[in-house]
Amino acid sequence: MTIENRNNAGADADAADLQGKLMLVALCLLWGVTWPLMKIALSDIPPLTMRTLTAGLGTLTLLLICLVTRRSLYLPAKMWGTVFVTSFLNIGAFSLLSAFAQMTAATSRVTILIYTMPIWAVLMAWLLLGERPTARQGLAVILCIVGIAVLVYPLALKGVPLGLLLALATGVSWAAGTVYVKWMRLPLDPLVFAFWQVAMAFVVIAASLLVVDGRLNLDNAHTESLLATVFAGIVGSGIAYALWFAIVRRLSAATASLGALGNPAVGIVATVLMIGERPTTTDIVGFALILAASVCVLLGPSGRRAKVVTE
Repeated sequence: MTIENRNNAGADADAADLQGKLMLVALCLLWGVTWPLMKIALSDIPPLTMRTLTAGLGTLTLLLICLVTRRSLYLPAKMWGTVFVTSFLNIGAFSLLSAFAQMTAATSRVTILIYTMPIWAVLMAWLLLGERPTARQGLAVILCIVGIAVLVYPLALKGVPLGLLLALATGVSWAAGTVYVKWMRLPLDPLVFAFWQVAMAFVVIAASLLVVDGRLNLDNAHTESLLATVFAGIVGSGIAYALWFAIVRRLSAATASLGALGNPAVGIVATVLMIGERPTTTDIVGFALILAASVCVLLGPSGRRAKVVTE
């Protein structure tokens, strides 16, 4: 590769890196606000009904975006199995586990513990993708682990609630899905990829609803919970997932996952403002450490440029 080509490749990598990080900031804002709104929705609407509605609205939102932007929705038969696995890990299991977690634990703690995801993602990416963590990413993981330990230790002394275990399982599932997407490298448009994943997840969640509850249950739903559900569907399950899968294409699995740690930061502030859940001093210390992990990654290079320049 000539010096000129290397410079061009480096410039392209820098542009993709910056674009990916700006998209991560936008995603943190969207998903962060969605967490307390889902808690509001769950106050009147059962988990499976709420998740079925949000997945359905997310599917319609992504379908509309794809049609307006003239994307082809064709999905080759050989990719159906792979897309279904990514859909289940990234969205289906995530949606079901996180909804039930919020029913039995405080939203702020559930939100933070779901974002143990970067720890699992960095380890999985190292083992499966050969993405060796950079020093900055390693520091971010350490900050994340310490922050989570600070949050969980006081609770563990009294017995860890089921909701927190479900939140941890949610993080593991999401990490596995993120690494699996990077590993398979499907040649699909990110928007189309997001659409099919949300659509497949909708089918799984709706089937779970029919088996467990038998029907949608909006008998006790008030206007506030319905509006929260609509926002979580259109923004949290539609627009946000489109952003997330575009981000995963642009950044390494480790950088995307660690950068997403900004989500609980926004989520906790939004929860305090919307719901009134007040974090303890321990919560604030743990939250600060996790936020520092996110900032540590977002303010540094993702490591992709080095890879491009040396090819």
